[in-house]
Amino acid sequence: MEKKYISNKPITPRLFSNDLLEKLSHVHPVTPLVIYVPVVIYLWYRAVVINQLSIGTILGLFGSGVVLWTLMEYVIHRFVFHYEPKSEWGKQLHFMFHGIHHDYPRDPLRLVMPPSASIPLAIVVYAMLFWTIGATFAPAVFSGVLVGYLFYDMIHYAAHHFSLRKSKIGLWLKQYHLRHHYQDDEHAFGVSNPLWDFVFGTNPPRPVKKNKEKETAASS
Repeated sequence: MEKKYISNKPITPRLFSNDLLEKLSHVHPVTPLVIYVPVVIYLWYRAVVINQLSIGTILGLFGSGVVLWTLMEYVIHRFVFHYEPKSEWGKQLHFMFHGIHHDYPRDPLRLVMPPSASIPLAIVVYAMLFWTIGATFAPAVFSGVLVGYLFYDMIHYAAHHFSLRKSKIGLWLKQYHLRHHYQDDEHAFGVSNPLWDFVFGTNPPRPVKKNKEKETAASS
């Protein structure tokens, strides 16, 4: 496998010459929670009070939304973020969206999805749910999608920013994701969970083992 440039320094390299665009590319990890937790609460209000669904129905729809997000997470990461364009402008666009994260995986201000990307995606997903399953069920399913997304963002940030040694599951997810960065970026596309890697055969071909040198560099 071709050796690629990777910086282990917790720095935020400049991406845009324009100061406003550069500022918009920096995202505090709390930002997604501030934006979407109130939306989730409102969606549950619509499901319970306005649409008057039973708790069992809401939980079932919510769970299906979480599963839907895990599939979206896998598809976006594998087929969008890791698509390799041929044109120069395509390569530059890819670097802005995901390539810079692989070059600077410890950049503390580019570890969660910026609202400029997550909000349009959220609007499209909700519109599709509204059109396919209707106004009665869409809010409950979409709340699951948003919660799944929030777990993805928080787990991704923690995997790159914290040691997670006190949590066996957290540490395993960290090692699983860091293997994608430091050893094999053609496998382990799941970040919040490995489900779809196992379904589609992109789970790492051998058990994830702790690489002390790289783990120390990534966790220090």
